[in-house]
Amino acid sequence: MANPKILVVDDEEDLCEILRFNLEAEEFVVDIAHSAEEVLAQPRFGYSLYLFDVMMERMSGYELAETLRSQGDQTPVIFLTARDSHHDQLHGFSVGADDYITKPFSFDTVLARIKAVLRRTGASNTAGITAPSCLTKREHLILQLFSTHPGHFFSREEILSAVWPGDTFVGERSVDVHVARLRKKLGPEGSRIVNKTGFGYGLV
Repeated sequence: MANPKILVVDDEEDLCEILRFNLEAEEFVVDIAHSAEEVLAQPRFGYSLYLFDVMMERMSGYELAETLRSQGDQTPVIFLTARDSHHDQLHGFSVGADDYITKPFSFDTVLARIKAVLRRTGASNTAGITAPSCLTKREHLILQLFSTHPGHFFSREEILSAVWPGDTFVGERSVDVHVARLRKKLGPEGSRIVNKTGFGYGLV
């Protein structure tokens, strides 16, 4: 089983590196981004958990979480923030947070909360598929959608909404073509993506 993969998003570079160092010492795989825009501009696959700062330039962590949820990304989110009011915490949970940690914090607290969220969501065991580098952006998004919801089947309409949001020129046939290509590129693991009649596509 692959080690859980975490994406840390914070515009404080020193804090990102401290978190990376300590999380990697606990055998997590860690990627870093310094803005919400950087996260949205690149494919996201295989993450077990997101750690988001709230107060970043331009797009906040709240807006980033809300955007990802609207795209069908259900990866667990923990907010790390200096905003500690009850209203802020309620807002964080309303946009999809799984936990909310206020700054300053100890790494032991962060680690304990990460492990608790992974246990609760089962995200530490999802998928177990390594994405080959040859995947296109859309294929990455489809695989991410399936891997964050193992055992759930998505209709073509749901996949279109998650992977091609707002694109009215893409039809259901595109879903079939992209899933077929994805299966082929995954090799033997591609057989885990199945089409259940009357339900849609999903990862088993």
